[in-house]
Amino acid sequence: MGAALGLCSAAQLACCCGSAACSLCCSACPSCRNSTSTRIMYAVMLLLGTIAACITLSPGLQDALKKVPFCSSNDSSALSFKNLYPTWQCESAVGYLAVYRLCFALSAFFFLMALIMIGVKTSKDPRAGIQNGFWAIKYLLVIGGMVGAFFIPEGSFGTTWMYFGMIGGFLFIIIQLILIIDFAHSWAESWVGNYEETESKTWYAALLIFTLLNYALAITGIVLLFVFFTLPDDCALNKFFISFNLILCVIVSVLSILPSVQETQPRSGLLQSSVVTLYVMYLTWSSVSSQPYKPCNHGFLGVTGMKSESTFDSESIVGLVIWMCCVLYSSLRTASSSSKITMSEHVLVKDNGAVRGQGNLSLVSNEGGDGGESGHSSDNTKVWDNEEDTVAYSWSFFHVMFGLATLYVMMTLTNWYSPNSTLETLNANEASMWVKIISSWLCLALYAWTLVAPILLPSREFN
Repeated sequence: MGAALGLCSAAQLACCCGSAACSLCCSACPSCRNSTSTRIMYAVMLLLGTIAACITLSPGLQDALKKVPFCSSNDSSALSFKNLYPTWQCESAVGYLAVYRLCFALSAFFFLMALIMIGVKTSKDPRAGIQNGFWAIKYLLVIGGMVGAFFIPEGSFGTTWMYFGMIGGFLFIIIQLILIIDFAHSWAESWVGNYEETESKTWYAALLIFTLLNYALAITGIVLLFVFFTLPDDCALNKFFISFNLILCVIVSVLSILPSVQETQPRSGLLQSSVVTLYVMYLTWSSVSSQPYKPCNHGFLGVTGMKSESTFDSESIVGLVIWMCCVLYSSLRTASSSSKITMSEHVLVKDNGAVRGQGNLSLVSNEGGDGGESGHSSDNTKVWDNEEDTVAYSWSFFHVMFGLATLYVMMTLTNWYSPNSTLETLNANEASMWVKIISSWLCLALYAWTLVAPILLPSREFN
């Protein structure tokens, strides 16, 4: 399925390049829904923008970036940033400022698309061509915006955009939590359903193994956090974070198997709880890794005598991988029966009942151009329109989510508050620490709500 969707999006990308490439790609491309292929194309745009932002932080580009326009006119920028950082110079934070400008252009594109797509109900709307086509023009607009953003005078741009980034990044964390909880519920529903239908011991063993594995990893993580991020007579805050989250994880695990919860949600169980527990332990690790008090944040490598400064921050790598998985999950996943209770039905694609037929074929252009026009079916028609009657997802909210995802990446790469122009250490400040630990509490609260909501609101339909 994933390979088919990848080929489907490759066909749309090929249509940005010309007729020969498009014809070759379309001939080998399986058919897929327009709603899916469009979301993947925007996900590719977001991932490419993220890669570009990471590249600007690489040490090899620092000397070249010092010549960019916003550093050459540093009369106003020096006054702006020295209020926050007395020793700050534009050249020392050029990677940080470059990330801000790249992400500014990309997020501005997504937020502009969100405004344009407000109120679209079907693909018959004239704005559908803008949403589902003209890929070459849209990619060129984003690239042009990124280049133009480098000419924005520094002034107060960095400090102002930083606060927008903090708000937007935190909002995306909430969306990410919803997606992860939806994934946990969907995974458990699928495997428990397969076991109930087939009564196969294989499915039962798989449920048991993965549940135990998740809890084993979480327990291992707890032990490592106490060993590496606490001291016998110090680090009280880290000890509180780790212990408190451990207690909360035990509570939600017990809650998931209570008879009253099982009665309303027969497929609820420890598999979902183990996934949530493992993710909360990651958030706890991420939080204590951002502890600015160095004696309580020597990290895994610091205790073994290795220099962590020479390597890419492992916690940040895991965070970006989880972010990427959530973006892809939101692009590919179709809302299931659990999506209503997890509130992810507003984020994921809905099955609108559309069936492929001669009336809803969307032409992937074999004449070059942007693939934004619809036409009669042909042998090269591979992407079919499943939104003629109603859209499968909120086009406007989708772009809002991707705009927030861009801001989340921006804040992750720039340390959530303090500028850092290298890839050596991405997270080490109090603001980052509190954002992440509060996120872990929100995650547990959202998961607990999905368990007790049917009990507290028996008259409401959650399936």
